[in-house]
Amino acid sequence: MKPAVLSPRARRDLIEAVRWIAKDNPAAARALRHSVARAAQLLGQFPSIGRLREDIADPPVRFHVLRGFPYLLVYDADASPPRILRILHGARDLPEVLGPSP
Repeated sequence: MKPAVLSPRARRDLIEAVRWIAKDNPAAARALRHSVARAAQLLGQFPSIGRLREDIADPPVRFHVLRGFPYLLVYDADASPPRILRILHGARDLPEVLGPSP
């Protein structure tokens, strides 16, 4: 099974997070990249593993907590392979970030 793929926006999210973390802890920044890669493999095998949050986004969008980090992977479970749409810090206002653009 193919791993989940990152959308251009998810790639930018990851780059921003890695750069931010690397200022203080380069090893943690590398670990974040590896954790996202492992999660992409997992989501490719088990696309329904993430949680539906219909109060935030309509299905087939699901949310997967990134193990060891305060980040969420927001992904389209119905795409083949699954498509990671965003990588967001859990403290962000998700309805605000994911809501429709004005």
